[in-house]
Amino acid sequence: METPVIYGLLIPFAGTSLGAACVFFLKRELGDRVQRGLTGFASGVMVAASVWSLLIPAMEQSAGAGAWAFLPAVIGFWAGILFLLGLDHLIPHLHNLPEGMVTFMAGYTDLSLGLSMMAAIALHNIPEGMAVGVVYAGFLAGGGQITVMSAFVLSLGIAIQNFPEGAIISMPLR
Repeated sequence: METPVIYGLLIPFAGTSLGAACVFFLKRELGDRVQRGLTGFASGVMVAASVWSLLIPAMEQSAGAGAWAFLPAVIGFWAGILFLLGLDHLIPHLHNLPEGMVTFMAGYTDLSLGLSMMAAIALHNIPEGMAVGVVYAGFLAGGGQITVMSAFVLSLGIAIQNFPEGAIISMPLR
């Protein structure tokens, strides 16, 4: 594997790690507005990365292949949405419990909140990791349509989105 690819694959990890390191600089827990702001920012960056770095380029690449060539990109996009919706129904929700605590098998603990958030983000990071891996695999396969810079930009976008996630997850564990 080429060196830029290895570094590119580590960029999202660095974003999450730097966000989690913020816990060492904060004296108290994040306020509700700050948590909502970080979550909104992270989700906005992920939607932008999904559409402009993955879906639109996939549809543009298939433009010359016929009238229905966009269909694999659209089907893949919707299959991902349905997969995540299925996970959303399978995994228990942790809303409206007292004092920010969650029920996690044995009862109420702050550690359970942190573990639940970690599990949710781990599930969320599966498609992110797949997206970064697919883009770098496309670069390694050649053909010239995916450049190392476009793969780097996707990795950087996901790292920027992972920064607030790392901060939000690390706070309950603190």
